[in-house]
Amino acid sequence: MKQKEINRESLLNEGVTLLMQQGYHGTGLKEILDAVQIPKGSFYNYFGSKENFAVEIVAHYITPYITQLNRYLDESDDDALAVLKRYLEEGIDELERTEFKGGCLLGNLIGEVGDTSEVCRVALQTALNRYRDVWEIGLGRAQLEGSIRRDKTARELADFWVNAWQGALLRMKIEQSTAPLKQCCEQLLDDFFKA
Repeated sequence: MKQKEINRESLLNEGVTLLMQQGYHGTGLKEILDAVQIPKGSFYNYFGSKENFAVEIVAHYITPYITQLNRYLDESDDDALAVLKRYLEEGIDELERTEFKGGCLLGNLIGEVGDTSEVCRVALQTALNRYRDVWEIGLGRAQLEGSIRRDKTARELADFWVNAWQGALLRMKIEQSTAPLKQCCEQLLDDFFKA
C-alpha cells in the first residue's frame, strides 16, 4: 500500500477505536491525529470534515463483520442456521473477552448522531442495511433447508433480527453481561424463527 493509503487506514482504525471508547462528541480530531502522528492538513485532504470521517468510519467498521459472515456462509459445510449461530457465538465470546467494551459502534452512533447529522444517519442506515442483507441471505438459505419458518420473508426476519440484536447489544452494555445477547439468540434462532 502507498503511504497515503496506510495513513488513511491508520486514521480509520484509530477512529473506530476512539469512537467506540469515547463517542463521536467525546473524540477530538487532535486526539486522533496525535495517536497516528498525521498532520491536521492531511486529515482534511483524506476526509474533508469530522462528519465525513464518521461516515467513512461507519463503512470501515461494518465491512469486516459482513465479510466474515459472508465467508462463513460461503465456506461452511454446515447448514445455514448452524453457521449463523457459530458466527454469533464467536462474536459473543469476543465481547466477553473485551469485558463488554464498546458494544456496537453503529448502535452507539445511532444514539449519538443518528438524528442530528443527515450524512451520518444515511451512512448508519446503509451500514445496517448491508448487515441485514447478509442476514437475509443466511436466513433465506435456512428457510430453503427447512430450519427457519417460511410464513415470513427472509427480509422480514432479517430486519427483525437486526432490530432485536441492536437492542440486546445496548442492554449488554448497561448490564455488563452477554445474557441479553444469548437470550436474543435463543429466543429468536431457537424459537421464534424456527420452522
